[in-house]
Amino acid sequence: MAKVGIIMGSDSDLPILKDAAKTLEELGIDYIMTIASAHRTPERVVKCIKEFEEKGVEVIIAGAGGAAHLPGVVASLTILPVIGVPIKSTLQGLDSLLSIVQMPSGIPVATVAINNAKNAALLAAEILGIKYDDVREKLIEYRKKMKESVEKKGELLEKLGYEEYLEKYKK
Repeated sequence: MAKVGIIMGSDSDLPILKDAAKTLEELGIDYIMTIASAHRTPERVVKCIKEFEEKGVEVIIAGAGGAAHLPGVVASLTILPVIGVPIKSTLQGLDSLLSIVQMPSGIPVATVAINNAKNAALLAAEILGIKYDDVREKLIEYRKKMKESVEKKGELLEKLGYEEYLEKYKK
């Protein structure tokens, strides 16, 4: 049963939204992914959200660029938590970011950084982790691995110095 729905306004958003899918897969969380445009196919957006709800989706990630109305439209159609991913477009993604974060009172959309679908997936997992112990445990392990990686890199940088570190590890 899908726990996360991922919806994007265009297939041009897929190179960004794939990071959400990969992260959910890494955490063992089921998802459904689709394309529907708030402007070009509003009826399809309505249909997709109904299908998400029927299939047991509990959190929705909605990515869009430009005017980026999709996350807000999705939020207006459901009471499920919606996480907006602003996609970099003609104004470096600021247009998308502002379109998503400036939702009117009563229709909230959580918003992550521009092009940061990975954080959207992690936020979705945190929301699910309130209810599902296995998801919470995977997030704890994920954070533990991140911590260990940073500590290892820090020790290595201290040992090698920045020039050697960059030469060996950041080519």
